[in-house]
Amino acid sequence: MAGSFVANLFGRSPVRPLQKHFKEAAACARELTPFMEAVLKGDWSAADAARERIVSKEQVADDMKKDVRLNLPDNLWMPVPRADLLDLLMVQDRVANTAKDVSGIVIGRRMTFPVEVGDALMKLVRRCVDAVDQAERGVNELDELFETGFRGAEVDLVEELIDQLDAIEDDTDQLQAEVRAALFLREKDLPPVDVVFMYRAIEWIGEVGDYAQRVGSRLQRLLAR
Repeated sequence: MAGSFVANLFGRSPVRPLQKHFKEAAACARELTPFMEAVLKGDWSAADAARERIVSKEQVADDMKKDVRLNLPDNLWMPVPRADLLDLLMVQDRVANTAKDVSGIVIGRRMTFPVEVGDALMKLVRRCVDAVDQAERGVNELDELFETGFRGAEVDLVEELIDQLDAIEDDTDQLQAEVRAALFLREKDLPPVDVVFMYRAIEWIGEVGDYAQRVGSRLQRLLAR
């Protein structure tokens, strides 16, 4: 691997734009917390405002993704395959895209979840955001990995972060099951079409955590090179 040489040659890590992209994508996903809090309170004005922030951050992340794809150095100057970094970029982008999808389906249908589902739903949202935070910690180590040529203690640190991320994602799976169970107990009292879209929104919230975990998986692939 040519880590230090390449870093010295460019004067900075060429993976820094990927880190900036995920910083924006993660910020987009974090907006799900105030968004869903507003939805559960029936405060549609606050929910609309949070939805606008989500859409704006997703658009910024999308623009950054295009710049990264155009300007990422080719394999000759990279200690890891360019294709792997582009794959990481695409998964990072799905975190923001899915957050936008969640806010879109909920705001579009003015979704009103049963009160009995609210606590479990917010636990799921917050744990998915925890997963995004943890994935961002891993991505933030990319430049250090690049500097060290993906060797040494930095690798151990990132592997530990990935293990913690996997554990958080396991929690989101459990919480998603609990939200579905809570909704199942109330669904007979709700319009069937609303219930269908509620289950879909719950699934997409869980996917925010899933995509965060996949960011960790892509980092692990880079470590294995």
